[in-house]
Amino acid sequence: MTVYDDGHALPLQSRLPLDLMIFESHHKHLLPLFLTLLIAYFYTIPSYGQGLFDFERKPIDYHNRPADNLVTALQNQLDRNTAHLDFNRAQGYLPSLLEKLRISSTTQALVYSKSSLQLRRITPTQPRALYFNDQIYLGWVPGGDFIEIIAADATLGSVFYTLRQQDSPKPQFVRDKGQCLQCHAARRTKNVPGPVIRSLFTAASGQPVFNFGTYVSDHTSPFSHRWGGYYVTGTHGAMRHMGNILVDDTQPRNAVDLNAGSNITDLQKFFDSRPYLTNHSDLVALMVLEHQTQMQNLITLARYEELRGTTYDASMNLALERDKEFRSEFTERRIQRASEALVRYMLFANEFSLTNPVKGTTDFTRQFSARGPHDKRGRSLYQLDLQTRLFKYPLSYMIYSPGFLQLPPLTAKKISHRLHQILTTDFTDAELQHLTPEIKIALLDILKSTHPQLTKHW
Repeated sequence: MTVYDDGHALPLQSRLPLDLMIFESHHKHLLPLFLTLLIAYFYTIPSYGQGLFDFERKPIDYHNRPADNLVTALQNQLDRNTAHLDFNRAQGYLPSLLEKLRISSTTQALVYSKSSLQLRRITPTQPRALYFNDQIYLGWVPGGDFIEIIAADATLGSVFYTLRQQDSPKPQFVRDKGQCLQCHAARRTKNVPGPVIRSLFTAASGQPVFNFGTYVSDHTSPFSHRWGGYYVTGTHGAMRHMGNILVDDTQPRNAVDLNAGSNITDLQKFFDSRPYLTNHSDLVALMVLEHQTQMQNLITLARYEELRGTTYDASMNLALERDKEFRSEFTERRIQRASEALVRYMLFANEFSLTNPVKGTTDFTRQFSARGPHDKRGRSLYQLDLQTRLFKYPLSYMIYSPGFLQLPPLTAKKISHRLHQILTTDFTDAELQHLTPEIKIALLDILKSTHPQLTKHW
């Protein structure tokens, strides 16, 4: 008997793919081998309440596989003395680390809810600062013991590190052994290790007020559910968000006034910003960060699903003496579900429509929109819109990321074909009605000019 995390109990056999049930019924004399395959199969399905995440076991083997990302590359340079991190008394390694990893200070997002490993140091008068680019997320708090880092890893998805804030001739990034997964590997992250932007009403102490409701923020989120526990600088007209306010948890939820935190462009009245790199927590940078985090998690999920499925098929093909290239319906379904979810998200399905223009308070919008690659007409997937939606051309720039470029072959091909189908056919889909004929033509042109790896399957 197996109990799902939703409390429903189902017979074990109802969860087995057809291959295993056939094997069990026709090869009873090979029962020991069947039990071995059964154990291997359960490495390929999510586990709940069993002490380990499924990705900590084989075939993914998250903690034992070596990482390969920007942090490991920088560590190798430090070890070989081909790179150096400068340390200063005010911010430790932070400025030098941002420079080495090519992260702009305009991405600074300030979080005052106690939602970090260093929660005791975080208060509304001393928020934690986040910085990011397409592959790295850094968390820093004044006086903190270490800098927290999430690195996008093409094989493992996301890997978590800390860098101790002590001057050392040989700084060492320490890979997390599982503590970060308590918050960064759940439904909020698509059940894979990854980043997440949570929005929580926050009391004056910095403690989240969970009974008022919590939300995961991405491009589909209503504006009114975003950025609880964050400082937010920028203008957004009549739209309201949860940022820049503290709530009284002795009062009812409907007593919260979102107007108090709206259209804030200066944070001086909230805290002393002098220890920080800037006096901003840019609204537009936050919107990009929200989209990127869940896009990264869906890329990781797609990678994991193909690995789980093909590992299962390899075991069953050997046991049933089938062609080693045979793919089961079980594996096809896994890859199809993960690929479809990724395609729809990267096309901004169900994106929240802005009812007022939004504007940040730093140079982030200009810097980000200027990025390429560009097509022959100068168009880029990095160009921001900010009038009615986030991007001018609604297809995620994360398709240029190493994680996406190194998706396994079955998934990469399926995503390419599905994207081409959506962009070249006339179909009715309420979640993708923003893809007008003009936008589809523009996206096709941009992709043909800038992404040969994706379009080679067309």
